[in-house]
Amino acid sequence: MDLDGARVLVTGGSRGIGAALARAYAGAGASVIVVARSADELRRVAGEIGGVSHVADLSDPEVVDGLIDAIEAAHGPIDVLVSNAGIETVDPVATVDPEEVRMATRVNLEAPMVLTRRVLPGMLGRNRGALVFMSSLAGTAGFPGMGPYCATKAGLNNFASTLRLELRSTPIRTTLVAPGPVDTRMWDAVESASPSVQRTARRFERLQLIPKTTPERLATRVVAATRRGRRHVRTPRRLALNFWLGEAPRRITEAVLVGVRIDPLDRVR
Repeated sequence: MDLDGARVLVTGGSRGIGAALARAYAGAGASVIVVARSADELRRVAGEIGGVSHVADLSDPEVVDGLIDAIEAAHGPIDVLVSNAGIETVDPVATVDPEEVRMATRVNLEAPMVLTRRVLPGMLGRNRGALVFMSSLAGTAGFPGMGPYCATKAGLNNFASTLRLELRSTPIRTTLVAPGPVDTRMWDAVESASPSVQRTARRFERLQLIPKTTPERLATRVVAATRRGRRHVRTPRRLALNFWLGEAPRRITEAVLVGVRIDPLDRVR
């Protein structure tokens, strides 16, 4: 997809990976709209890239329902939706705050699905668009202390897989991003989390299985994948077997459905 002049919406765009993504898409010539709750940080990022900031709380279903319409009414059709906003959970299931479970589910899973539902008909009507989902290595398996976070990311993986099937006869492309540790505040929270989470992280670190990458390096790969229509961005590469084993059932489903006509705008009649 040609990103020069494309309109890109990045959720969670005020810091960390989201801010790096905003800068990288802008560097590729896109017009970028950043969305987050943090007004001051959001305006700073938008100012740096000559973009637009839109303050929104994606844990509020009413805000999510109206976000695409509000942005497209003010700035025009969205060509690329980057669902990056996320909330981590770092306590065992028996001790995690139920409100954190609800927040993680709304922001990590419900918001990307609803935003996709709102933006997709317009993309299909224009025969142009790309959908980028920020998942995680945690979406491929369960990790102690991160149950709700792992569950939401696994759900996002299957949602993106379903979209690929529904959209395969269209020009709309999906990219699922599944990074391991990224040097951000979110990973800092993991490293200072409950003792169980810290012991889990140390085991993987001692085995040298989860080297950290930077937001900027990850963002560069994501923008390149969007431009080329690639379906995955995975890191670290040394865990490729983990990713491929998780992907195998989805590939089997794709193979079984070869030749089956799928209409992305179909509905019960």
